[in-house]
Amino acid sequence: MLLAEFGLPICRAPGENLFVHSALPPAATRSRHAAIRVSQILSAPNQLTLARMAFLPFILIKLLDGHYRGALLLFVLAGVSDGLDGLLARRLRQQTLLGQYLDPIADKMLLSTVFLILSIVRKIPWKFTVLVFSRDICILLVSAVLYTIAGLRDFRPSIFGKANTLAQLAAVVSVMLFEVSHARWVWVARSGFLRMTFALTIISGLHYVYLVGQRLRVSAHPMSRVERNY
Repeated sequence: MLLAEFGLPICRAPGENLFVHSALPPAATRSRHAAIRVSQILSAPNQLTLARMAFLPFILIKLLDGHYRGALLLFVLAGVSDGLDGLLARRLRQQTLLGQYLDPIADKMLLSTVFLILSIVRKIPWKFTVLVFSRDICILLVSAVLYTIAGLRDFRPSIFGKANTLAQLAAVVSVMLFEVSHARWVWVARSGFLRMTFALTIISGLHYVYLVGQRLRVSAHPMSRVERNY
């Protein structure tokens, strides 16, 4: 299967034997796989995720035009859709392989791009954006290298990574809200969340390095035991 060639997770039916060839002819197998892919795209949670990605250009246009109230409203709606698609996937039992990839990609695209545009329009200092993007790019490159060389696939976000994402989300919302309302509490929240983002980006990056080292040591132990047996 194509997914197996790239080492991606595969959804298998219970009891499915991967060493027995399907009795279906190639054409029937292809049409069956195509139908599965279409049904995954048409599922309600994935439709919401795609809708969230569709919000992105309109949010960027609002930000570049200086319409922060409209940008904030669209961003909040996108955030609501993020929580709703996960809820629907669990309630309707429509958790799909496509959704496992699509949801984090949509989240990262939305958050990182808005962060970048807010720096371009000089609402977020560049030092925060450079640090955030540097961490994400380093994690992406290291994950790709470890997957290629050591076959490591388990790159679930740590508690610090999740906290960092929440801090970035709160920072973006508070920055846009400050352009709508210059209340003192909004300014305090904006400054606090930006500082929190800066600190958690560094902490989560260092914690990621620690976790990678730990997983490499664990993956090396079986190999060393095999070598001792020989």
